[in-house]
Amino acid sequence: MTTALDHLEPALSVRQVLTLERVLAGEPEVVAGAAQLDRAVRWVHVAEAADVGVMLSGGEMVLTTGVLLAGDEGAQAEYIQSLHRAEAAAVVLGLGRAFPAPPDVMRRAAERCGLPMVVLHRPFPFAELTEEVQSRLVRRKFAAVSLSEAVRTSLTGLITAGAPLQRLLDEVARHSACPVVVTNLAHRVLATAGERPAVDDVLRDWERIARQAWGHRPGPSGTGGGTEGDGWIRAELGGRGERWGQILLCGYRGDTASGRLLADRAAEALVLHRMLGGTSAHTWEEQSAQSLLTDLVSGVVPARQLLPRARAAGLPVNRRTFVPLVVRDGDPAELDRVLRLLGLSGLVAEFADGVTAVLLSLARDQDAAVLTANFAARLTDTVVAAADPRTAWDDVPAGMREARHVADAVASGALDLPSVVRLKDVHLRGLIRLLRDNPDVQSFAERELDGLLCDSGSGEGLLAVLRTYLATGRNKSRTAQLHHVSRPALYRRLEAIQGRLGVDLDDFEQAASVHIALLAHDAQQS
Repeated sequence: MTTALDHLEPALSVRQVLTLERVLAGEPEVVAGAAQLDRAVRWVHVAEAADVGVMLSGGEMVLTTGVLLAGDEGAQAEYIQSLHRAEAAAVVLGLGRAFPAPPDVMRRAAERCGLPMVVLHRPFPFAELTEEVQSRLVRRKFAAVSLSEAVRTSLTGLITAGAPLQRLLDEVARHSACPVVVTNLAHRVLATAGERPAVDDVLRDWERIARQAWGHRPGPSGTGGGTEGDGWIRAELGGRGERWGQILLCGYRGDTASGRLLADRAAEALVLHRMLGGTSAHTWEEQSAQSLLTDLVSGVVPARQLLPRARAAGLPVNRRTFVPLVVRDGDPAELDRVLRLLGLSGLVAEFADGVTAVLLSLARDQDAAVLTANFAARLTDTVVAAADPRTAWDDVPAGMREARHVADAVASGALDLPSVVRLKDVHLRGLIRLLRDNPDVQSFAERELDGLLCDSGSGEGLLAVLRTYLATGRNKSRTAQLHHVSRPALYRRLEAIQGRLGVDLDDFEQAASVHIALLAHDAQQS
């Protein structure tokens, strides 16, 4: 199997070699191919023969005195052509006995080929240059391999310990010292890691970066594109013949070889994490949406700062209407399927206690009420709580909290609710949910319901009857029907309830007081 190690390129360019102290002592001058000085130097080779190219494998800086080329312009041109065909990095000609000045034939041939040609004006022992460059290359290659193994060890340890995806990415970002982004095949951002300001800068310009990073032919290791020289290094995520994502190092400041190794090691770890954890790229999309919506609801991160993340996650945000929804007892995968079926843009994320948040993003000319109703109609055995539509992104967090409040208000199973429940539908129940943590309200509920709460046996059954009786507007026939009892049996239970509580449920004020206490009790219990 081919790995990044097989394609490892040292991190010295022709330009960097020419700045070495030992090289400067030879007074180097670039006489051709100056535009190609950033070519990577893989090795240094001394050669005089005209057919030198057959001895090269690419990336070599070739040193020569030209003693076998003097007086033969055809051999001089062929020498340059041979280096070009072998993809040499550069040719360095030591001036002296063979060539007192740069030969025009070699210079013109090198310029046509785009091959950097350097002449040394002072006598220079090639052995010193060979030793200097190759020792540096070996050290850098060893450093890259050491980094690769250190990353592999740390990521494998995290996977073995059951660490989540984000912890792995944080470790990759620590080693790379740059933002790390994971995307699906559509270049939608699934996860990020790194210093928050730097990550935000990347996401803010994500569309351009995605075009730049993926608009080029992959590099020799299959992990990078034409932008690798600028530190944008990517590796594909996939296995068993299937690609399902990419990981991108954004602006890696180390050498390209180390960046490729790091990206490959990170990709290997993410694929292994997915296989062992039974997760999928879709699961990562859910986690990305959950992180974004959680931050929106909590208000810890200002909504304006979350806008780049939403855009990079594929949510349309320009001139849109946002509809925050909270669905109880809904399957996130099913909700996402319904969104796609209806052609709606949105994010779906599961929170705790069987609550799933949905943020719809609609065009301004779309009817938010109709589309929300269509969405709810496709669901079964669920409660869809909706906030009023928002046209400003900054208002979305308040809308998400409003939808969550509405969902909480109907959590106890209020009867006769519309398919889409809004704030105006929860009335007193909504107010009680807001006040449920108030000590005075808690004391009031305990005091009013004490006669039933003190009996954990029959009291619980009577509470259920009382809850239904009050929720139906004190409709005895409907209550008896819902509890599958006869009317005489219901009357006996209502008499028992009134006796234990010491109230007359036919009295509106006393019934309202008990109803409020029961709503507060249910809100506290949930």
